[in-house]
Amino acid sequence: MALKSTIYKAELTISDMDRGYYATHALTIARHPSETEERVMIRVLAFALHASERLEFGKGISDSEEPDLWEKDYTDAVQLWVEVGQPDDRRLLKACGRSEQVVVYSYASASDVWWKAMNSRLDRAKVLKVINIPSEQSQALEKFASRNMQLQCTIQDGQIWISSGDQTVEVQPEVLKQPG
Repeated sequence: MALKSTIYKAELTISDMDRGYYATHALTIARHPSETEERVMIRVLAFALHASERLEFGKGISDSEEPDLWEKDYTDAVQLWVEVGQPDDRRLLKACGRSEQVVVYSYASASDVWWKAMNSRLDRAKVLKVINIPSEQSQALEKFASRNMQLQCTIQDGQIWISSGDQTVEVQPEVLKQPG
């Protein structure tokens, strides 16, 4: 018998002063049986950083044809493709061919090793942006994971703060590759 996904609910309030985006989103997040809570929280962070009315969670781990997050226009063309973790170069190059913008959020202590192996293979990916979330910050975010979450995200001048209750984590993403 196959294991089922665990459902997480999050009320995410976003104050993104850099983009002028202010909204509260009621998120339903399906956690794949092989997925860690740390990865779930990186997906939530990625949602907060790209939030819009059309952004939605894809099947991610469950389906090789869908990303962790994506935004499509009204013609169903993919505008934004977001991957979390350490995807292989073939998957990323395919995503770059299908979307106007591709963003990877890597995390965990092995990210440096992954990026050293991928960097030269992804030179031709002109729409790709790669961001690393330092492992101590992703592990601090993991502590916020629960089946029902109330989260606040504030973004100002490139600084990111995620809060749950009276706890706050500052996230300082490291850009490893810019589009172009």
